[in-house]
Amino acid sequence: MPEKTGVFYHPSFSKRSYLTVGNRLADFPDALDPLLESPRIEMFQSSPVSMELLLKIHEPHMIEAVRSDGSCGTAFHSAGGVVEASERVAKGDILNAFSFIGSGGHHAGKNYFWGACCFNDVVLAIVRLRELGLANRFAILDTDAHHGDGTRELVMNDPHVLHLCCCDRNWESPDGLKQDFDVTLTYQGGKVEEEYMAIITEIAVPKIEEFNPDLFFWYFGFDTCSGDYGSLGLSKGFFVEMGRRLVDMAYRRWGGKMHVVLAGGANRETATWLIPRVIQLLAQEEIL
Repeated sequence: MPEKTGVFYHPSFSKRSYLTVGNRLADFPDALDPLLESPRIEMFQSSPVSMELLLKIHEPHMIEAVRSDGSCGTAFHSAGGVVEASERVAKGDILNAFSFIGSGGHHAGKNYFWGACCFNDVVLAIVRLRELGLANRFAILDTDAHHGDGTRELVMNDPHVLHLCCCDRNWESPDGLKQDFDVTLTYQGGKVEEEYMAIITEIAVPKIEEFNPDLFFWYFGFDTCSGDYGSLGLSKGFFVEMGRRLVDMAYRRWGGKMHVVLAGGANRETATWLIPRVIQLLAQEEIL
């Protein structure tokens, strides 16, 4: 089993971030320099996703609309990096992966996109891995502040995808494979970190373990961090602890195999502090 954590990044992500509130990735890739001294962490430059693959889940008119949308200037490399990282993990070239993105994915459906999401990166990766015969069962845990409507639309009728979304509503499909958790209720109750963590450890983790996917995706947003645009008052340390619980699950069940895909969050200081620590968790390196 390979020991490396792959980090997938493209320079455009730090120059043309999809968020309109500042540039959250302005300190990258320099902020990764201390991590890249480790033999357990390797950085790869994200390649653009192919048109052939895009057409397997998105309508042609939507792809052209993305191409002409100035806020989606990083869309092809963002999706391409997620696809490539997933393929490398599934092949065993690397143990696990962290994918930076310049434009998101979970609000992109078959024929629509919105909310700074252009192509559905994780679903594209799923389609690609199935084509290659590398994996068939997938679990997605989405902890971005907002409901992953595009992803839900694309995987709704897929019995081999578990999709769990921490957002602003409670809902569960009859088969239990698609579920939403209203984490805003924890904020209103005043015990946000305790109750949110309980959702992760007492509901999400057991479901993922029972489902036993070939590959687990954590759609990692930090927009719920205190002071960000989707703030629930969560501390930066909360995200590290949540990451620790998820990474521990991956090592306990699948030898560390998982894929973390960056999602929402606008705060530059939070990104610079938090992202390297999540990567270190994946690599089982001592936290900075």
